[in-house]
Amino acid sequence: MIIQVPATSANLGPGFDSCGVAVSRYLTIEVKEQQEAWYIEHQLGENIPTDETNLLLTTVRKICPSLQPHRLIMKSEIPLARGLGSSSSVIVAGIELANQLGKLKLDNQMKLELATAIEGHPDNVAPAILGDFVVSAYFPERTTRSVLSVKQSFPTCGVIAYIPKEELLTKTSRNVLPEAFPFKEAVEASAIANVMVAAIVAGDLALAGEMMTADRWHEPYRDVLVPHLKKLKQNCLAWGAYACFLSGAGPTVLILTPVEQTDTIIEKLNKMSNNEAEIIPLTIDRRGIKVSE
Repeated sequence: MIIQVPATSANLGPGFDSCGVAVSRYLTIEVKEQQEAWYIEHQLGENIPTDETNLLLTTVRKICPSLQPHRLIMKSEIPLARGLGSSSSVIVAGIELANQLGKLKLDNQMKLELATAIEGHPDNVAPAILGDFVVSAYFPERTTRSVLSVKQSFPTCGVIAYIPKEELLTKTSRNVLPEAFPFKEAVEASAIANVMVAAIVAGDLALAGEMMTADRWHEPYRDVLVPHLKKLKQNCLAWGAYACFLSGAGPTVLILTPVEQTDTIIEKLNKMSNNEAEIIPLTIDRRGIKVSE
């Protein structure tokens, strides 16, 4: 059995902890023979555990602790601590692995509830499970349906990821956010997010992109940690991009472009980056979790 989970980009600017989109980089888990202890084969570096302390297996054991251990092969195209949902993809894969091996018959809502409880918010795990663009709200005090999500088809466009070589941990990126927000500013920030979602639903990427680039919730505070963001915004918008925004907690920046201008903007970004970042074209993943035999 092979389980494949897409990378995700959360927030999309003003959709903080709520909006996310699945993109075409993948975590792949291949399930091999049964054995006495869990073991994960991978080439992801010495810091990634191969035993039950791996996030994949802590998730599996939390969902279904009685499972017979297997040998697993883990491959990931999703860079760690870059804002593309690397940990969320592992959590989602762990839930699906428990679901398949334990024959739990979990539906997407159940998977979403479990993943959000583990991750803490649904903006990454929802599109990883469902695919495409998902808007979610989390109500942890509820005992049933604590996560409400709506999947929407994201308009066709070019998607470019500007992935710096250095990591930025989510915890570090969250530490710069304010503890309180003035009411007037919160109303303005909320209005920007509302218009962004409405514009995506209407297929108006020019307006959606304008709102994505006008975030008030987190990007103004995270500028200090991602000094490349301001210059990328200025240049990419001047080159004709729809939007340029921090992917999740960063440091990756996602750029949305008209399809016909994507290659030109990638070429310009490569010249600008001076080999300090990986610049890759992506597509929107419409499917989410994929399980195959």
